Amino acid sequence: MKVTITDQCMGDRNCNLLCPEVFEYDEDTLMSMVKYDEIPAHLHEIVRRAADECGAQAIEVEE
Repeated sequence: MKVTITDQCMGDRNCNLLCPEVFEYDEDTLMSMVKYDEIPAHLHEIVRRAADECGAQAIEVEE
């Protein structure tokens, strides 16, 4: 699984709170970032949840 954050990110940090193992906040761009190129299998479900709950729909998941 690969995950990207689009330019639609509003920087509300919900994904960071939900899954800090994968998402981190970049103070310079005021957007969330993905820490991994390939998401570890044990984190797939929580990453899907973060994408579903993203108000800006800025998290794209590629299975």
